[in-house]
Amino acid sequence: MAEQPNITGIINRDFELITEDQTPPSEEELFQMLSDRIAWLIEHNMEYLLSLLYRNDVEESKIHFALSPFETDPANVALAKLVIARQKQRLATKQQYGKQDSEDVEEGLRW
Repeated sequence: MAEQPNITGIINRDFELITEDQTPPSEEELFQMLSDRIAWLIEHNMEYLLSLLYRNDVEESKIHFALSPFETDPANVALAKLVIARQKQRLATKQQYGKQDSEDVEEGLRW
């Protein structure tokens, strides 16, 4: 069974934060790198950022609030928090339920 990716790996893959030769950042460093990347995307490519948030399964209502004047954090910080929280939630769900072994699936239902 392949090793499940960690939060850093998932976020790096989608947001292209670090190169492979760098050591994995701490959670605080990851948060800062992600915040900086999101700030850049807000300024230069908002459509792509929204696409990344959608791909990362961040709730649309939370995105709207993070971008609203009612949010106390800057937009890039609020969005980075949402991305990290969602990835933690997704990994916890995967760990809780695990992947069903393909051997347990009927032959006709396998991919």
